[in-house]
This record gives sequence, structure tokens and C-alpha cells, in this order.
Amino acid sequence: MTVATVPPNHTKGSPDPNWSEPEKAAVVLHELDRILASRFFKDSGRKCQFLEYVVHRKLEGNDDRLKERTIGAALFNRPPDYATGDDPIVRVQAGEVRRRLEQFYQEEPNHSLVRIELPRGTYAPRLNWPTSGASATDSATDQTQPRTRTTEPWRTIAILAILTVAIIAAWVAFSHLHAKTGRQVALEQFWAPVFATPQPVLICLAKPVVYRPTLELYRKYSRAHPGNFETEVERSNRALPLENNQKIEWGEMMQFPDYGVATGDVHAAVTVSALLGRIGKPSQVRVGTNCSFEDLRNSPAVIVGAFNNKWTMQIAPSLHFTFVEQNGSFMIHEQVPGGRTWISSIRPSFQSGEDYAILARLLNSKTGQFTVIVAGLTGSGTQTSGEFFSNPEYMEMAVRTGPADWQTKNLEFVLKTTVTESVAGPPEMVAAYYW
Repeated sequence: MTVATVPPNHTKGSPDPNWSEPEKAAVVLHELDRILASRFFKDSGRKCQFLEYVVHRKLEGNDDRLKERTIGAALFNRPPDYATGDDPIVRVQAGEVRRRLEQFYQEEPNHSLVRIELPRGTYAPRLNWPTSGASATDSATDQTQPRTRTTEPWRTIAILAILTVAIIAAWVAFSHLHAKTGRQVALEQFWAPVFATPQPVLICLAKPVVYRPTLELYRKYSRAHPGNFETEVERSNRALPLENNQKIEWGEMMQFPDYGVATGDVHAAVTVSALLGRIGKPSQVRVGTNCSFEDLRNSPAVIVGAFNNKWTMQIAPSLHFTFVEQNGSFMIHEQVPGGRTWISSIRPSFQSGEDYAILARLLNSKTGQFTVIVAGLTGSGTQTSGEFFSNPEYMEMAVRTGPADWQTKNLEFVLKTTVTESVAGPPEMVAAYYW
């Protein structure tokens, strides 16, 4: 192989005019690997998939496949004829990838042999090879002006060695990336149906009826114990230490509408909201009566909580695994002859034991919308359920034993956690059902 002598006006970042197409492709793939490993992309499997897909199609010369509907079908499990006007998932992801590419090159502007861009108005990436005194080209296969050629075997060997190392490094890095993306694929496929509508996902928390002592009861205690419960800060942050045999009148208790959201429910809701933000889907939190059945009919929803959430208790009875209250005990029961039953061993006075939860994904629930139920027998179970479906590794392991087309089915998992001193341990899936 003969190599061109580099003229004085040839910049360090320019491509060698004698590189073969595979060599140029290797440089592009090496740059793609740098981008995907950067902080702008490494934690977003969906955006990594998008950029990797369009760059590979570009290198293959398949620009005609880089259309919105084609990408939606290939990457996001959309039907080949889906209505792109109603489902903006490809446009949303392209916009986010474009923004992150710009941020990447603002941070590292002078370290690239090639610059990968995603121009507005197209899904075909542009491969810019920086040159001195000339505009960037639009393709990795563009040719520069002919140059004087000379035979330099030592330089040929050096360039081949560098390219070989780059290709091997890119292969190793991409293998790692694919392993990571593989874990994220299950999580993203679980949530893919939320992009079927532009409506935000409603995160619906229950707010059960809560009572607290009236101001007069606090004052009665304060008169007998001066200096106690004289401010709202103390009344809101300290339990009233009445004797077990002390009698109070029902009129000394009042319904308090500002209180009532369970800690485990809040933890799960925050986890859901953060996850939806990472995958680019807007969400809205609704508490108590602020979440109506009409709301659930108009938007995809995540319903948080079991016995304290009336929407869970209206939907769950038709599921394979459902919540049951029997003789004062809360349990999850499998609704088949001889079905299994799981009972929480946690009691209010002893915050340790085993708790169970249901995680259900319904493609078309009673509301007519995509619905997810995140609910435990106690708050610890609800919290565990939220942690389970937001963790790529847990989700990948969970669906590994399911049917190959699980993405198109409803699914329901029963989860178990061991609670120690009110702290829930790692979740474990103990049962699953697909239909």
C-alpha cells in the first residue's frame, strides 16, 4: 500500500485520501463509540440505540431506510403503518440525540477525525471530516484533491497498526455497550406503549382518610403538661403521648385532608417520575380525588398503592394475581383452583418480616388505556415494586423466562422483599403470568 504525503495545509484531523471504505468506516465507528461512552449518552439506552442505528444505516448506504415510520417500527416496536402524527416518539428521540451531540462536540471540539451530526429536518446523520480552509463534507466517502504519492512502508505499517487497535477497541467497547443496552432493552420495551399517545403519564397516588387530634385536645394536654404542643411545628412532628387507658371524645378528633400519602407510595411515585423523565415521556402526579376515572380513560397511568387506592382495587379483581383482605389479613392470591397465596408477615408494631407486591402492565385495562399497577401489601412492598421495574437488570431477568413476544402481552409479577427495621431489601420475583 502506498500512502500520500501530507501537504502543509492538511490538518491533523483530516482523513487520509488513501483510506479504504472499511478504514473510513472504522474511524466513524470509533467516533461513535466515543460518543456513546460519553456522559451525554452512556446512561440512555434508547438514545444510544437511535444513534447507533442511524449511523450504521448511513455506513451501509441505506439512507432510504432512515424515515420516521421505518425507524419507529425498527426501534420502538411500532406497527409499520402507524400514524406518526399521533405518535412523535421518533421526532422526540431525534431531537434529544441532536441536542446531546451538540453538547458532546461543544465539550470535545478538537479531538475527532470525523464529526457525526444529525441535521435538523432529517434522520440521516452527516459525517463531517474537518479540513483546513474548506467546508466539512457530507459523507465519509467524499474524496479530497489528488496529492503526490510516495512509497513509505514503515508508515503503512504504523497506520495499519493504529487502525487495527482502533477497530479492536471499538469492537470491545461496542460489545460492552450492547450488553448494557440489552439490559436496558427489556425496561424500555416494558414502557414502549406509553409513546402511543402524546398525553402525559398520570402517576396516581392514593390519599386515604386521615384523622388527627383537634387543637382543643392538644391544648388540654398542654395545660396538664406546660411547654408541650404549643406550636404547630411540634403538633405536626411529634406524636401525642396519651395514656393507653385515657378516654377521648370522638369530637376531639378531626378529619385532616392535608395528610395521608404513604411513604412507600411516594418513594415509588418519585422512582416512576424519574424513570419516565429519562426515557423522554412527560408525567403528571395526581393525588387522591385529583385522579378521576375520566383522567384514567384519557391518559396512560401508573396506579400506586393497593388497599389504599380505589383504582387498584377496581382493576385488580380481574387479574390473575389479585389483592385479598380476609379476616383482617392482607394477601395476594392467585385466582385459579389451588392457586398460591402470599401473606405479609409485617405488623405495625414490628417493622420487620416479609412483604409482597404486584407489578402489573396492562396494555388495555378497564380504562381503555395503557396502565401499570405498582402496589404492595404494605408500603415496603409498594416501594420495592417501584424499584424493581425501574432497574434494567431486574427487568431483563424477569422477562427472560417469559414468552418471546412478551412485549405484546399483558404481564403481572408477584414480588417479595425482606424488610428489616422498616428498610426493604432487594426485590425478588416469585411468580409471573403473561396473557
